[in-house]
Amino acid sequence: MYILFFVLWFIYNGRVTWELLFFGAAIVFLINLFATKVIGYSIQHEIRIWRNLPLIILYILNLVAEIIKASLAVMSVIFTPGAGPDPVIIEFYSGFSSNFCNVVLANSITLTPGTYTVIQDKDHFVVHCLRREYAEGITESSFVQLLRRIK
Repeated sequence: MYILFFVLWFIYNGRVTWELLFFGAAIVFLINLFATKVIGYSIQHEIRIWRNLPLIILYILNLVAEIIKASLAVMSVIFTPGAGPDPVIIEFYSGFSSNFCNVVLANSITLTPGTYTVIQDKDHFVVHCLRREYAEGITESSFVQLLRRIK
C-alpha cells in the first residue's frame, strides 16, 4: 500500500522533484501510520485480499448476473396480468462468524430486485421477498456459497 500511495502522490502532483520526493515520503508514511493505528490496516489484510481477488471478482460477476436475473423476474411480475406479488418474510442464520461476510450478504440481498434485508444482526437475517419463490434456497444461494470460499 505504501508503494501505491507513493505512486499516486506523483500522479496527482504531475511532476517529480526532490522536494516532492521527500514531502511525498513523509505524507505517505503518515497515511500508512493512520491506516495502521486507526483503521486497523495490516499487511496480512492486504495479502488476504490479493489471495482472494479471483473469488472477489467472481462474486461481483455473480452479483451482477443475479441482479439481471432478478430484474427480469420482477419485470415479469409487473407486466404479467394477475401475477401480482405474494410477499413473504423469512428468517435465517447465515452461519458466518465474519461481520464482513454478513454485511456483504445483507447488501447483496438488498441489491437484488425482489428481496430486501429488513434486519441483519450478526449472522441473523430477516429478509422480505416480493414472491414466495424468491425466498426458496436463499440460505444456500450462490452468494452464500461464494462467501464461504472467501477466507
